[in-house]
Amino acid sequence: MMAKAIIIGAGIGGIATAIRLRAKKYEVLVIEANNYPGGKLHYKKLGKYRFDLGPSLFTMPQYIDELFKLHQKNPKDYFQYSKKQVLCNYFWDDGTVFSAKAQKEAFIEEASKTFDEPQKHIKDYLSKSGKKYDLTAPLFLENSLHKLRTYISTDTIKAIFQIGQLGINQSLNSFNKKVFKSNKLVQLFNRYATYNGSSPYQTPGIMSMIPHLEMHYGVYFPKGGMHQITQSLFKLAEDIGVEFKFNEPIEEIKIDNGKASGVKSIKGNYASDVVVSNMDIYPTFKKLLSGQKQPEKILRQERSSSALIFYWGISKSFEELDLHNIFFTSNYQKEFEHIFKEKKLYKDPTVYINITSKEEPNDAPKGHENWFVMINAPGNYNQNWTALKEQSRKNIIAKLNKILEIDIEKHIVSEFVLDPMDIESNTSSYRGALYGAASNSKFAAFLRHPNFSSTIKNLFFCGGSVHPGGGIPLCLLSAKIISDITPAVEHEIFNKE
Repeated sequence: MMAKAIIIGAGIGGIATAIRLRAKKYEVLVIEANNYPGGKLHYKKLGKYRFDLGPSLFTMPQYIDELFKLHQKNPKDYFQYSKKQVLCNYFWDDGTVFSAKAQKEAFIEEASKTFDEPQKHIKDYLSKSGKKYDLTAPLFLENSLHKLRTYISTDTIKAIFQIGQLGINQSLNSFNKKVFKSNKLVQLFNRYATYNGSSPYQTPGIMSMIPHLEMHYGVYFPKGGMHQITQSLFKLAEDIGVEFKFNEPIEEIKIDNGKASGVKSIKGNYASDVVVSNMDIYPTFKKLLSGQKQPEKILRQERSSSALIFYWGISKSFEELDLHNIFFTSNYQKEFEHIFKEKKLYKDPTVYINITSKEEPNDAPKGHENWFVMINAPGNYNQNWTALKEQSRKNIIAKLNKILEIDIEKHIVSEFVLDPMDIESNTSSYRGALYGAASNSKFAAFLRHPNFSSTIKNLFFCGGSVHPGGGIPLCLLSAKIISDITPAVEHEIFNKE
């Protein structure tokens, strides 16, 4: 008889965990509160415009392909993607424009010219970024930080001996300012702190390894949009025998004699040998494990940033824009102080615009574009979001009008908005945080909740709110870590104490 695993939530981490546990011969049931799979990776159609609602950056596709190969499936039969030659277009108020090329040598050469920065500075920075990633990935990303075996490996010993080179005792901004003389180039590399919802003025310099993920592994576009990532994995999961139940919120994780023994949903009870929560760690404990000892220190951690997103159908096409575009604020530090210290939105925000119709023409009518317009925002602390949205809309439009030299308002023909309250209610992300806890301290990686319970047997956790962190690649790695530490099906843990 197969051992049974129940996974709470059909986000990308939950689906990936289901696929991996099936490869270990578990019988897997995924129970989801919403009526669709994908969690934050969802979509919406507004007339003839299609919008991806959640994450918009796709890198490290090997972690997706690996899930198909685990089951001897050809990834291309389920999922196609293409590599971008331009990583992102950057714009500043003074008219400076920089198109970041995916090819490293071209990036270095053009960045040197645009920002009057010696090529050696940029080349050395990117080289060190790669070395930091190679040195720390086995410790911080690919294995559980909370298992002894992680610390007795040669990779870990090597990382510990070179810890002084990792920049953990200074902020990312301080690290970048020591390397570059160009303030604009500092700002460009500071923005990678937002990849885990943190502030470059607080997150440690080790985060300078993040550019390596784009430069080395590339940036991609999934055919059909970001939503197709989870749709393809959902199809794979169904094909290999994973069962899904939708519209069924979980009310409780059942604990018997110190073991997770199943769940209680609004429709009934389900027994299992293993329970995995893909739900945000905060509501997992506060709602589903309310009778159990709470990891209060972890639950009190500062939350990552959230987002305010305007989805606009635009009745015009812009040749100067690409899939990814960033319009920088003139005062980056002030913007992050507003987000993390004042819990407010800055009057001159950095604006990110994602336009999937650049790659997928059917996402907008001919000659039109679908704009995903996002600014970083604080979490939901009961601010007046109606007023904040209204003022931010004006500020964003004013900024775009100035830089693009156009009246964008007259081209907005359809619109809907997501704010941190919406993100919190739609995805059960505490305070609408996009990445769980913020990484605004050098100990943040160690303070994230582990992928297992140290007090309850057979209870595991995946997704962006636990180790190793938020974002698509890290959510997929959380599933891999769980697969590595869950008991084998034939293990006597299912039969004996």
